[in-house]
Amino acid sequence: MAKKTKKKKVRREYTKADIKELRAHSKAKTPVAKIAKLMKRSVGSLRQKALKLGISLGHRR
Repeated sequence: MAKKTKKKKVRREYTKADIKELRAHSKAKTPVAKIAKLMKRSVGSLRQKALKLGISLGHRR
């Protein structure tokens, strides 16, 4: 039986366009899961970047 190798995650830098898009989604209050699918990034990655930029993501109660 052939052994399955684990696919290595490749880190992608955030471009200026990515940051601009993230800020726009933040303003529009788009759900984080939806942003993750659109930008092809993980929810955790988006939350970390938003935290560093000082913007909020997702729903607000």
